[in-house]
Amino acid sequence: MTPEASIFAIAAVAALAGLIVATHAALTGWRGWLDLRRIEIETRRDVAAPSPGARIELADLKERIRKLEAIAAGVEL
Repeated sequence: MTPEASIFAIAAVAALAGLIVATHAALTGWRGWLDLRRIEIETRRDVAAPSPGARIELADLKERIRKLEAIAAGVEL
């Protein structure tokens, strides 16, 4: 192997190593950003309006309370 070929081989290996390091850093940052977005979405979901099933159950409970209050007040339904 000639000295010029060795220099090119070393430069190619160094460039490949640099590319691998940069790619690893970028992927680590991407995963961190995705985790952050996932946490934000879960937080919003907890604070957001209840699911349709929960709303139906809540409406049903409110209707039962109205009926019980009417019975307690002596009003016929």
